[in-house]
Amino acid sequence: MPDIDGINEAKQYYTDVPQTSKRFFLKGSDSLDWGMKNRLGRIFNPVSGKTVMLAIDHGYFQGPTTGLERIDLNILPLEPYADTLMLTRGILRSIIPPDTQKSIVLRVSGGTSILKELSNEALALDIEDAVRLNASAMAVQVFIGGECEKETIINMTKMVDMGMRCGIPTLAVTAVGKNMVRDAKYLRLATRICAELGAQYIKTYYVPEDFETVTAACPVPIVIAGGQKMPELDALKMASQAIQAGAAGVDMGRNIFQSASPVAMIQAVRAVVHDNESPEKAFDLYNTLKK
Repeated sequence: MPDIDGINEAKQYYTDVPQTSKRFFLKGSDSLDWGMKNRLGRIFNPVSGKTVMLAIDHGYFQGPTTGLERIDLNILPLEPYADTLMLTRGILRSIIPPDTQKSIVLRVSGGTSILKELSNEALALDIEDAVRLNASAMAVQVFIGGECEKETIINMTKMVDMGMRCGIPTLAVTAVGKNMVRDAKYLRLATRICAELGAQYIKTYYVPEDFETVTAACPVPIVIAGGQKMPELDALKMASQAIQAGAAGVDMGRNIFQSASPVAMIQAVRAVVHDNESPEKAFDLYNTLKK
C-alpha cells in the first residue's frame, strides 16, 4: 500500500552514502547494455571470470563426427558440467531438454561442407530465431586470410549489428585453414580484426609461443579452441597454459567427447579453468573419476 500522510514517517534514504555502480567483471564489456552483460554473465562464471564451453557444433559442416553420432547418449551426460553449450539450432531443438539452465551459444554461420571451400560461408540463422531460442550468444566463423575473408568478416559485422539491437553477443570464431601458419603473429591479426569490428568475445587457437601477446592485444575476452584430439594430460596442459597466458576459458569439443572418459575429462578441464588447478592434479582427478 502507498504511504498515507502521517503514517510510516521514519524512512532511511542513506543520504550520506553515494550510489555506486559495480563494474562488470568481463574484459572490455563494461559499456555494453544490461541484457548483453547478463547473457555474457551466464557464459562466463562471475567468480572465476572464466568459461568452459562444450563445442558440439561440428556436424554443421562435417556430419556425425566421432563422439557426436548420438548426442542424446554421448553429450547430454556432459551437460551438467559445462558452463555453455555451443551448438546448432537443429540439435538444440531436437535433443537438448528445454529445462536446461546452461547458456546456449548458437552457431549462426554455415553454408559449405568439408567437400567444398570452407570459407565460403554465409549467415545461416536469423536473429529472430536466436531470440526465440533464448541464445546467450551467436557464433560466426571468420576466415582471416582465407579465400572468402571479406565475406566472412561482413557476416560477422552483420551479426554484431543485429545482436546489438537485440542484446545478444557475437562470438567470432577465427578459423585457420590448412595452409595457414598458426602462430602468435597470425592470431594477433585475426583476433584484433574481429574485436575492432565489434565481436564481444573471440574463440581462437592456442600457441605455446607468445600467446600472452595475443590476449594482451585483444580488447575483449578470448577463449581457446580445443582443436584436434590429443592425450588427456596434453589437453589439460594446453588449457592451463592458455589460462595462465590470459585466456578467459576454453571451448573444447573433441578433447572432451572423444576422451576415454568424457564425464571425467570435462570435470578435469573445469578444475584447470575455474580452480586454477595444475594439469597434473587435474589429470589425477581425471583418472580417479574415470575409475
